[in-house]
Amino acid sequence: MTQNGEETSPLRRPEVTGLHLAPDGPGRQSCTPMHEPTALPQDRSQAILEATKQIGAILKRAGHPFALAGSVAVYAHGGSRYLQHDADFAILPDDADAVAGTLRKAGLDVRVPPEDWLLKTTCHGQNVDIIFALAHQPVTRDMLDRAHVLPVDSVLMPVLCPTDLIHSLISAFSEHYCDFGSVLPVVRAVREKVDWDVVRAACGDQPMPAAFLFLLERLNVIDAQEDQP
Repeated sequence: MTQNGEETSPLRRPEVTGLHLAPDGPGRQSCTPMHEPTALPQDRSQAILEATKQIGAILKRAGHPFALAGSVAVYAHGGSRYLQHDADFAILPDDADAVAGTLRKAGLDVRVPPEDWLLKTTCHGQNVDIIFALAHQPVTRDMLDRAHVLPVDSVLMPVLCPTDLIHSLISAFSEHYCDFGSVLPVVRAVREKVDWDVVRAACGDQPMPAAFLFLLERLNVIDAQEDQP
């Protein structure tokens, strides 16, 4: 998923009220067909894409503003199809209750984890994160308006623009979370589509993001700033 790094100072989270665990009972499912062939191992990446398409279609039909995030968003922008984790969707904080209700009506369990910036569900056996804060910053209407409508395995849906996508990943780096190795191939895949001046202005003065940007420059992934040697 799109992981939020920990901060060394407390930050106010977007408050979402009224969320509760979906009760067990008839009608609850995980988008997994009752009978699936078991002769061959399941393609994990394809399962994640199927879950993405299912959740995206549900949100589209209900008219909820959203944008695909995380590794599947990178794939939609031309990155690797090798998906290891889950599907991520960015929504507005004020829409969290309504989105949870829509997913429950579609027969999905909606879970509220201890983290107060996302909801979780499961589809086709894959984890799906419904995120309303990226790197400790609330998802905004402007961010969703900047999303690109792209095909995701043949299904059109809004996808975070590359600049917002990379900004959300880099700005999450901190002393407690700085996995440069996992983000480097993502940046390589979309670097020509990113407005790096915007990324630098947004998080380039923070130690870990600045270190990663310096690494990208030394590896010739991105151009160095003109005012630097």
